Amino acid sequence: MKPIERLGLGLLHRLDPERAHGLALKALRAGLVPLPGRITSPRLQTVLAGLDLPNPVGLAAGFDKNAEALGPLSRAGFGFVEVGAATPRPQPGNPKPRLFRLTEDRAAINRFGFNNDGMETIARRLADRPRDMVLGLNLGANKDSADRAEDFARVLALCGPHLDFATVNVSSPNTEALRDLQGAAALRALLKGVTDTRAWLKRPIPVFLKIAPDLSDNEIEDIAEVALSSGIDAIIATNTTLSRGGLHNPAKGETGGLSGAPLFERSTRVLARLSAATDGKLPLIGVGGISSAEDAYAKICAGASAVQLYTALIYHGLSLAADIAHGLERLLDRDGHANVAAAVGTKRKEWL
Repeated sequence: MKPIERLGLGLLHRLDPERAHGLALKALRAGLVPLPGRITSPRLQTVLAGLDLPNPVGLAAGFDKNAEALGPLSRAGFGFVEVGAATPRPQPGNPKPRLFRLTEDRAAINRFGFNNDGMETIARRLADRPRDMVLGLNLGANKDSADRAEDFARVLALCGPHLDFATVNVSSPNTEALRDLQGAAALRALLKGVTDTRAWLKRPIPVFLKIAPDLSDNEIEDIAEVALSSGIDAIIATNTTLSRGGLHNPAKGETGGLSGAPLFERSTRVLARLSAATDGKLPLIGVGGISSAEDAYAKICAGASAVQLYTALIYHGLSLAADIAHGLERLLDRDGHANVAAAVGTKRKEWL
């Protein structure tokens, strides 16, 4: 982390977390944040669900909910970027405060509730996207929707022409009963609606499914079976957790989803179980608690073809993406792997 980035983070941490997040986005759009540009090498280049990635380090949804900073993010060192979540209609989300830093735990709790500008506004921004980035959108459903499954399809139909991939998010804990859609029957029906909509796009794109970390082994098996038979292209494991074990910050009792370092072990075990359940037939993206190249490499060795991060940026700055990519290069070289794909799942048994 450069001194100017350390100074900026120190100032932001004196502010309310949500206000600090908004200012960070403004600084990024204004060109005040140093950006490394594209980071790649033959060893880092990888293919994810047919997408050619310069490196396997992605930005998770939630950082740029409304697709407002696509230009800068395309130069921030990420191999791929996911924005959103977007819902059909704009919605304000849950009442503030709804974002909490847990500094001692290197974590955060949020209960945003899919606050966003709505699919029409977001689609206009996506249409002006840089073409030299791999860009995805997290699909969401309105809180008061009478048919949440239809909401996902509607957002995909409008925004899909401007995307490289789309993610079906049924794992946010902050929209009532949304996680119920992870049940086998509901999930199968939901994914059919989304994949049918995808088939009507002029340029069909990969569809990913994002799952929760708070799943039993039987639920993981059910999701794996549905995913393999539904025509989706990858699974993102995982979203935030409702667990609060081992936390120290006084905000640990706040309602919402916990992300950051405490999620690492739980999410990696779910990832490994999912890798075993799908037997390598479906690429997985590892998310949850990544704050170093070693963390990212552990996810890859547990079964992930690529990784995503977000919460660690609060504590390490945007330069973390480049640091992790360069660190991964060294770790892959150390272990004699010619590329990312060669390392995928090589230490899965350690997490089962």
